Amino acid sequence: MKNTYIARQAILNHELETIGYELFFRDSPDNKFPEIDPDVASSKLIIQNHIYGDIQTLSMGKVAFVNFTEYALIHKYPLMFDKSSIVIELVGHKKPTKNLLKILGYYHGKGYQIALTEYDLDRHWDSLFPYISIIKINLEKINPKRIISAIPRMKPHKIKLAAERVETKYQRQALVEIGFTYFQGYFYHQTEIVAGQKITSQKTQMLHLLSETFNTPINYDKVAKIISHDVNLTIGLLKMVNNVSTGSKVEITSLKQAAVYLGDESLCQFVAILALSNLTSETADEVCRQALITGKMMVELSHSNSFQSVSEFAFITGLLSAIELMLSMPLAEIIKTMPLAPAIKQALLTQEGPLGELLMLTTTFISGSNGNMNQLITSHDLNKQAIQQEFLSASQWCSDLGI
Repeated sequence: MKNTYIARQAILNHELETIGYELFFRDSPDNKFPEIDPDVASSKLIIQNHIYGDIQTLSMGKVAFVNFTEYALIHKYPLMFDKSSIVIELVGHKKPTKNLLKILGYYHGKGYQIALTEYDLDRHWDSLFPYISIIKINLEKINPKRIISAIPRMKPHKIKLAAERVETKYQRQALVEIGFTYFQGYFYHQTEIVAGQKITSQKTQMLHLLSETFNTPINYDKVAKIISHDVNLTIGLLKMVNNVSTGSKVEITSLKQAAVYLGDESLCQFVAILALSNLTSETADEVCRQALITGKMMVELSHSNSFQSVSEFAFITGLLSAIELMLSMPLAEIIKTMPLAPAIKQALLTQEGPLGELLMLTTTFISGSNGNMNQLITSHDLNKQAIQQEFLSASQWCSDLGI
């Protein structure tokens, strides 16, 4: 049986909050739409992630944007999903028809959100406006300024505009001014190096804390000392102890005792969440989520024979994979401030060695870029479906953290 995969891309609002994910059917890890009838693609996506899986895991509790052809709509595929869990994306329509109008009226009446994806500014699409919640504009096909004249006709129907293929933050800002509400693309992955910027003392403290919690064995005295310098960290640690306590009252007499009580795994998780939350204060939370998912995936994939030797470094390497984006500083400068093992530094800077290859494999899978993922999968004798499952498991884990 041929392996199949699901790719996803985040959709963000103007405040860089992830509001949902568009899901794409793939028949290989190349992240290219396969040579397959789109009706079949929709069917397979639904079967894989609803009947045999959980679409809410893949979309991390956010709404899932799913492509549906007219055939899929007629055969009522969307009814397999709760109306609050998906947005119906119309695909394969060159112009509206009476039949399509009737179909959309049916789903609109049942409370489903509908997105028009092939809008070309022609007025014949206006007949669909009463049933449309979102219009998606592909920036490679339509100059966004051309949409301005159509906005007054959309306003009575409260239609929101979503831009696809947004590649830079400057581009996103211009789209906000035009009237776009949602944004899809790689703009939040764009690294903006700020000349002369230095790491603040608070962020340096976070980086040191992150490094210390991944030393083996953990030096709890050092960890407690770093936490004691920040009242928010102190309060957070004590809250964490309270959350994991088993019902018996725990009397904490020192920060070291609190850290020891949590144990290595919970302490590392606590620190990772706090550190990334602080470091990503001016970037999209999606970056933070992807860093956590990268770390978790790398840990699980490191159980493979090829990567067992670097298992202890896998999680922190994944967490730090987006650190340059978070801090808007050159990676080499950031790493100088952290007492990292040579293997971690090499992996982050050059993606060389077993740890670097594990990082490359994981990040290319998550981002949907092609890279040399197939070659890495083959050379390390990995199971392609197992990688997809680890991605789903890591997404669920991250979702459970409430990030």
